[in-house]
Amino acid sequence: MKRTDNSQKVNLPDLKFTPQLDMEMKPYYQKVKRVIPEIEWPIHAPYVKAINELKKERNAVLLVHNYQTPEIYHCVADFVGDSLALSKEAARTDADIIIQCGVHFMAETSKILNPNKIVLSPDLDAGCSLAESITAEDVVGLKEKYPGVPVVTYVNTSAEVKAESDICCTSGNAQRVIESLGVRKVIFIPDKYLAQNIAKETDIEIITWDNGSCEVHELFTPEDLIEARDSVDNLKIIAHPECPPNVISEADFSGSTAKMIEWVSENKPDKVMMVTECSMSDNISAENPDVEFIRPCNLCPHMKKITLPKILDNLLYLNNEVKIDPVIAKKAFHAVDRMIKLDIS
Repeated sequence: MKRTDNSQKVNLPDLKFTPQLDMEMKPYYQKVKRVIPEIEWPIHAPYVKAINELKKERNAVLLVHNYQTPEIYHCVADFVGDSLALSKEAARTDADIIIQCGVHFMAETSKILNPNKIVLSPDLDAGCSLAESITAEDVVGLKEKYPGVPVVTYVNTSAEVKAESDICCTSGNAQRVIESLGVRKVIFIPDKYLAQNIAKETDIEIITWDNGSCEVHELFTPEDLIEARDSVDNLKIIAHPECPPNVISEADFSGSTAKMIEWVSENKPDKVMMVTECSMSDNISAENPDVEFIRPCNLCPHMKKITLPKILDNLLYLNNEVKIDPVIAKKAFHAVDRMIKLDIS
């Protein structure tokens, strides 16, 4: 593909909502009409049009996590998915610019896999409680305490932590990654609940990091699920494995965001409650009109920092570029690439 000259300036778009724009954007609104009120669409539509035009001009690709809001997920994304799916797309894209619509560690992962590309984040302050729960120094300490034990690191971590790790994983492939190492014991960081849930599914001893948890998923309790079942007939409950084990035990199914989406699409329950971040229910509801979604959920304040106006600013000004020390990036690449190669083997 011919490389775009991304140093060139682009014209500021007209962000007025006109009758002509309304007609042009109707196909996009049809995708989200079940989850975005019609009165709100005039706010989003001009940005959707401008972003979709500018990303072609810039040869940019938008990688969008499942927790993003529907107007981003359904209307401007080039690829949507969980951390693993987005990592794979980042590894094989031929775009000049990657805009990572997710939290900071996701943008770092894209940069690790594409050191020579421009990687942008709509908001560099979109953090993650898991990523912030552990440092590279903490990992070095664990390796000193357990010499020779391999470190399996959840992708919800900084580049510096990945650089001290043997292999990365996601919630969707964690068990496979752990068992692929052919050892009797691993250090699994940083999510203590994911580690505890995986430990129930494997004979390998898992050493956990007790300070790590997701601020969204740890808020759910077994009582939340029991109360929902008591108040809603014929309800199916599916939960993310970052939830505490006693929550998982009350669910009908547990899996990564990608596996949760797959479960709903395949099983088509009459009523479902997704025990995860709120926007997941909105996004999957738009694609499954015959399924009623019960929505006791929790918002991720970091994911919600990503907005259409900020994405447009990325494309206009090439701002918020993600940069990583080349030495750190090279070491982190080994752990991330090893995961991707295992998952596609």
